[in-house]
Amino acid sequence: MPTYTAAALKSELNERGWRMTPQRETILQIFQNLPKGKHLSAEDLYNLLQEQGERISLSTIYRTLKLMARMGILRELELGEDHKHYEINQPHPYHHHHLICVKCNKTIEFKSDSVLKIGTKTAQKEGYHLLDCQLTIHAVCPACQRALTPL
Repeated sequence: MPTYTAAALKSELNERGWRMTPQRETILQIFQNLPKGKHLSAEDLYNLLQEQGERISLSTIYRTLKLMARMGILRELELGEDHKHYEINQPHPYHHHHLICVKCNKTIEFKSDSVLKIGTKTAQKEGYHLLDCQLTIHAVCPACQRALTPL
């Protein structure tokens, strides 16, 4: 999967009968410029845009995030909090998975080529085009384990 540019997004949206709006382009740029390992919820994105002086409504942000996730541009993540997080969907060498502590929500990213190979093979076998393959492991981190253990 290629890294998405504004031109690629515009082309794909046009193919589907949708428009490239300034809001969609701004949201794409935010995700393209996020530091590695950073995930944003819709509310995080809204606050970041507000700080930058952008006036994009929360409902527009939710719709845009859902659209970009369905298109495979963003990955929608369940990180153990009561809301979804998003990150740019990177091609294979950067493809990663998440290990999440269910107590403190600490998240560690890790790579596993075998998970991606299984996902790709399964999708191809069934005639599907793979957009994303992610493994999320929910566990308790060592610090939280120590806190739970009585002295």
